Amino acid sequence: MAKLTVVPTPVGNLDDITMRALNVLRESSFILAEDTRTTLNLLRHFDIQNQLVSYHKFNEHQVVESVVRRIESGQNAALVSDAGTPAISDPGYLVVRHCIDAGIEVECLPGATAFVPALVDSGLPNDQFTFVGFLPHKKGRQTALQELVGEKRTFILYESPFRLVKTLQQLGEYLGVDRRASVSREISKVYEETVRGTLEELASHFAEVPPKGEIVMVVEGNRTKTAKRGEQDDDEQEDEE
Repeated sequence: MAKLTVVPTPVGNLDDITMRALNVLRESSFILAEDTRTTLNLLRHFDIQNQLVSYHKFNEHQVVESVVRRIESGQNAALVSDAGTPAISDPGYLVVRHCIDAGIEVECLPGATAFVPALVDSGLPNDQFTFVGFLPHKKGRQTALQELVGEKRTFILYESPFRLVKTLQQLGEYLGVDRRASVSREISKVYEETVRGTLEELASHFAEVPPKGEIVMVVEGNRTKTAKRGEQDDDEQEDEE
């Protein structure tokens, strides 16, 4: 039976793609693409000719059923986003869910995700972490920021370069300006950069040097005395047990 394969694509350097991903893109009956123009550039780079079907957040509810029917008819489908792994802050969840509900096999290939190199490059604790993705732009934003106040684990945010300074300033207001963080941009591209510092230092830096490109923010978790006291209590309870 035909299946849906989720295919991660490079977040920067096109040579980061895997051989397995290229084989899937060549052999699939059609490719679901967030932006067909972006995916076409990738396919041309590797001399791949295949049918592209537009699949993005504005049309996924309209096309998902037809995609399921095509796979049920025996056509293998590949799903890609503009960069990285589909469904991670990109379209993909809906078609995966519909395929599973229809009894269609879904396979996700391992591959590029922007937040992993950003997390490692940050120098912040990464034994445990929380992926937040994009904060709400308006409704629910204050609630989301408030929920991060007590988060003990390192957490990861995606952000637009146009909202980066504002977000850093707001995080400083909620978490404290001395909270450590890092900002990575243009991962795996020519002008890749990671800047580390406190939230206040980062906000000042990027206010003076406006950022460009895709942004990943990594922020230290709550390491206050209260949090440490709670952790100590947990350790003591485990020792007693």
